[in-house]
Amino acid sequence: MLRFLVIRVLGAIPLLFLLSVVTFAIIQAPPGDYGDYIRSMLINQGGVPAEQAEAQAEVYREANGLNDPLVVQYFRWITGIVTRFDFGHSLYYNKPVGQVVTERLPATIMLALTCHILASFLGIGLGIIAATRQYSWADTLLGVISFLGMTIPRFLLAIIILYILVFRMGVNEIGSFNSAYWGGQPWGWGRFVDLMAHIWPVIFIATFGGLAYNMRVMRANLLDVLNSQYVETARAKGLPEGAVIMKHAVPNALHPLVAYQGVVLPYMLTGEIEVAIVFGLATVGPAIVGSMGVGDVYVTATFMLVLATTLIIGNIIADLLLVALDPRVRLGGNAE
Repeated sequence: MLRFLVIRVLGAIPLLFLLSVVTFAIIQAPPGDYGDYIRSMLINQGGVPAEQAEAQAEVYREANGLNDPLVVQYFRWITGIVTRFDFGHSLYYNKPVGQVVTERLPATIMLALTCHILASFLGIGLGIIAATRQYSWADTLLGVISFLGMTIPRFLLAIIILYILVFRMGVNEIGSFNSAYWGGQPWGWGRFVDLMAHIWPVIFIATFGGLAYNMRVMRANLLDVLNSQYVETARAKGLPEGAVIMKHAVPNALHPLVAYQGVVLPYMLTGEIEVAIVFGLATVGPAIVGSMGVGDVYVTATFMLVLATTLIIGNIIADLLLVALDPRVRLGGNAE
C-alpha cells in the first residue's frame, strides 16, 4: 500500500507541471492584461486622456513584468512556487497570491466537504430505499427528485432562491457569511446559527446535485447486485433480508460510488463556485471570475492549480478506499 501511494504521489508531480503549463497558457491566450484594466479605470473613472492612460498602463506593465515573454512569466511564477512557495503577487488585490488563497480556500473546502458528506450519506441512503422498494410510490418520488437534481442547472436554482429571498422575503444580508452584528466577535453557538442562516442556500444547492447522482447510481447498482447469485444464496441460507442487503449487497454496490470520490471534491468545489458567484460569497468562485475579468493571471492560475491538485488527491484517496472496501482490489491484481 505504501509503495502504491509513493508511486501515485511521484507520478502526480509531472502531471501537475503539465497542468500548470496548459493552465497558464490558456489564461494568457485572450488579448489584454492587467495594464488594460488600469488604462480603462483611468479613462472611465479618473477622466485621464487616452494617451496619458496608455502611458501609465505601459509603465505599470514594465514595472510588473507584464511585457516579458510568456515563457519568462511562467517560469518566474513556477520557480517561485517550487523554491519559495511563493505564488506571486496579486495585481488586483495588491497582496501576495498565497494570502488571497488562504483567505478564501478554507471556507470553500469546508463548504464543499459539508455538501459532499451530506450528498453521500443522504444519496446512498435514499438509493438503498429506492432499490429495495422498486416501483413503489417511494421509488417514484425519489426518482423524480433524482431527475430534478441532475437536470436543473445549479446557477439557475441559485438565481431562483436568490430572487425569493431578496424580492419575496425581503432578506437584505446576501453575500456574506455572517450578519454585521457578529463581525469581529468570537465563535459561539449564536454565530454558528447565523452562519448557517447565511450559507444554507449554497449547501442546499450543491448538495442537491450530488445527492441526486449518488441516489441514482446507488439504486441502479444495488438492483443489479440484488439479482446476483451470491445474494440469492445468502437468502437461501435463511439470512434476514436486512443482513443480506446491508452486509452482502450494499458493500459491493458501493464500488462505483467509491471510485467516483476521485472527482467528487473538484465537482463539489465547482458546484460551490457556481452558487457562490451568484450569492457573492468570499470564496474561490468570485475570486477566479474577478481575477480573470481584470487579467490578474497569477491568482487565476494558482486557483486552477489548486483545483487540479484536489482532483489528483481525490483519485488517490478513491483508490485507497477501494482497497479498503474490497480486499480483492490490489495494484496489478496481485493479492497481498
